Amino acid sequence: MWLMNYITKNSLSSPNAVKGSVNRNDSDGTAVVSSGEHKRLKSCFPYGIISVPPRGERAVVLPLDDGEVGLGVIAANSSLEEGELMLYSKGGASIVLKNDGRVLVNGRELAL
Repeated sequence: MWLMNYITKNSLSSPNAVKGSVNRNDSDGTAVVSSGEHKRLKSCFPYGIISVPPRGERAVVLPLDDGEVGLGVIAANSSLEEGELMLYSKGGASIVLKNDGRVLVNGRELAL
């Protein structure tokens, strides 16, 4: 809800997010190609999380009054249950926080 309110207040007009493919990441930001190329995108993440989307991933770009922002990549289907969380990398590393309190690191339960 708060994100939608923020988007609405900071958009030039009604939100017109576009979907495209990540084609570049460098010190200037991310570039996404949809009907045009969206360059030098800043990314939008929850505080404390930073990620660089791999090339070829499907990404969402939103125009704001002071430029454009990359909202992130479109998540693949997963076997997570409602309320669970997964962090993963392109190389296959993962951390899963399960609803029952277990923590899985690369598929193995972490002994606490």
